[in-house]
Amino acid sequence: RCQRRTGTAAAASARVAPGSFRVVRGEEHIRAWAPEGGFEKHFCGLCGSALFSLNPDDRSAIGVRLGAVDGDPGIRPMWHTFTAYAASWEPLPDDGLPRFPESKPV
Repeated sequence: RCQRRTGTAAAASARVAPGSFRVVRGEEHIRAWAPEGGFEKHFCGLCGSALFSLNPDDRSAIGVRLGAVDGDPGIRPMWHTFTAYAASWEPLPDDGLPRFPESKPV
């Protein structure tokens, strides 16, 4: 899904602490798509940029698309998920981070 949604090999996202996320400007431009069996995808209705995703069963579970963050988000990758679907044309980096073929186990 990430490859089709973004047109890239992967989607860099960060989970935010419950209660710490808010939209500060442009909320009227945000649109959403809710795929069956997946998180709601929120994007800019003006330019199409991916912004964040929400778990429909737990709306405090939010994943922010790091490409939507201005400047250094202050975090670095901790693992790779859904590696079973990695793009053949973009190898995963040999960075020593844990890899999970599907979602990271809870």
